[in-house]
Amino acid sequence: MSNIALIAATEAVSGNLNAIGYGLAAIGPGIGIGILVGKALEGIARQPEATGVLRTNMFLGIAFTEALALIGLVAGFLFV
Repeated sequence: MSNIALIAATEAVSGNLNAIGYGLAAIGPGIGIGILVGKALEGIARQPEATGVLRTNMFLGIAFTEALALIGLVAGFLFV
């Protein structure tokens, strides 16, 4: 096998591994958002008058949790 073919095969595998790594890294924020929304709905069900505060805090938590997924995506491109 020539050196060029070996380098091309190595780059193809590392690209695929990066995609798998990001997919696995996205599981954490997905679970975090699921728990966050579930607990916010539970809080709204227990105390409906606090809906506005709980909803605002829920959206802030979602934004911060999604930032983790975006950092993981960017890190995958930076550390290739």
